[in-house]
Amino acid sequence: MHFDGSGDEGVSQDIKCYATEDYAYEEREVQNANFSSLEEHFETLVPCGYENDCGGFGDVLLNVKTRKITVERNDRFEDYTTSSYEV
Repeated sequence: MHFDGSGDEGVSQDIKCYATEDYAYEEREVQNANFSSLEEHFETLVPCGYENDCGGFGDVLLNVKTRKITVERNDRFEDYTTSSYEV
């Protein structure tokens, strides 16, 4: 399940199934698969606060073969530099 948050809003997208050994977002998606019954369970694994400030994004991955769940989170942030000079 992919999640994305920015501007203090969070969105989790539909659960999708991929037929591949290595996960790559939106590649090799299995068509006509419905995992909506698992959505609530996956949403509980999304890191708290991912939607705060600039927001974060990532994926909750279930590898059926290895029976492992991995949560990948990326944080966005704002940065600035300050310079001063005399004229």
